Amino acid sequence: MAISPIPHPTGALQNARAVSSPLKNAASAQTSSNGTPLANQVVPNAAAAAQSTYLDLAEQLNEDEKRKYIKGKKLGEGTYANVYLGFLRNDPTHLVAIKKIKVQKEYTEGMAPDAVREIRHLQELSHPNIITLHSVFSSKDQNLNLVLEYLPLGDLEMLIHDTDHIRYGAADIKAWMGMLGRAVWFCHENYVLHRDIKPNNLLIAADGEVKLADFGLARYFADPYRPMTSNVITRWYRPPELLFGAQHYSGAVDIWSVGLVLAELVIRTPYIPGNTEIHQIELICQAVGTPTEDNWPGVTKLPGYTINNKDIVPLRGQDHYMGLFGTLGADGVDLLMKTLSLDPKKRITARGMLEHGWWHKDPRPTRKQDLPKKSGGQEKVGADLKRRPGVVDEDRGNKVARKLDFGAAK
Repeated sequence: MAISPIPHPTGALQNARAVSSPLKNAASAQTSSNGTPLANQVVPNAAAAAQSTYLDLAEQLNEDEKRKYIKGKKLGEGTYANVYLGFLRNDPTHLVAIKKIKVQKEYTEGMAPDAVREIRHLQELSHPNIITLHSVFSSKDQNLNLVLEYLPLGDLEMLIHDTDHIRYGAADIKAWMGMLGRAVWFCHENYVLHRDIKPNNLLIAADGEVKLADFGLARYFADPYRPMTSNVITRWYRPPELLFGAQHYSGAVDIWSVGLVLAELVIRTPYIPGNTEIHQIELICQAVGTPTEDNWPGVTKLPGYTINNKDIVPLRGQDHYMGLFGTLGADGVDLLMKTLSLDPKKRITARGMLEHGWWHKDPRPTRKQDLPKKSGGQEKVGADLKRRPGVVDEDRGNKVARKLDFGAAK
């Protein structure tokens, strides 16, 4: 049984300090002539004074936090955020990425909901394979600054698509997938759906560790009766239940995305790169099989189900997958097939992934310090972090290097 690293019990932010309310003692300052406290008498303007004191304390705490870091060169600039390289004032060797989120005028609070979600979830999720949020502070122009761990080697997408310079094998794929699997397992154990797993949201640390980033679409899923939007997850990695408009779903949506990352690592191009949602469904039918009541009970009741019975493709068997993904071996292909189950109820869980026999078969996962690396990661991480979190990337259809002929392997 594969055991995930024990998560740290404390959150990512270690610098929170308790501040007693100034209102607590505001009414105790006055006494009667004999020294007895006046029970119901309040100092004039005490509430205003207390609020001012509280704001002064909050501003001071913000200034203290801001002074901990020195902002260096700009790594990336966008309409949503600028990203800077920074370091701790008292330890210049400790590098960080400072993401300065610009005030969003279209929102009354000045901040988009996706930024709020990203901050909230990163504060609560502390794991070696999830990007660490060290601190949050505001600047004089009211922009919010997120201090994130610095991940200088870019993202997994860089490695996958650089076929001219980067070579990797089954042991490397197993190492990267183990890191991703543990990150997703930890999210789901804490009732968090990521809802946008893809290679360029998997950033790489200096020691080779892969870190799951961009929690702008993440949300809790503890309440199974609360409807959720189906317009999440970048189209190429979106599972069929969301393409059919499901509003009640589970961690299975993330697992489908994980399976497509695994497929992409092997063939080094997106496996199901649809240009539209209809095209995406067509490619899923060709690559995996057509969803029907026989293989997915209840699928025809989903609001967006529009499959023509004349175009049904039988479920693809193991031979089909071995033809494309034989590098993984029989056990790896079995795991891939379990992640790409059409019926989300039959799809393997994150825990089930970590308990799969593939991890115990040769080759063993590469040590993280020995994994392939690529130069130029500074620019890529700047580009990744300046993106607005939670934006579903739907404009990549024309960037596919090649399209697979699913009919070639029956």
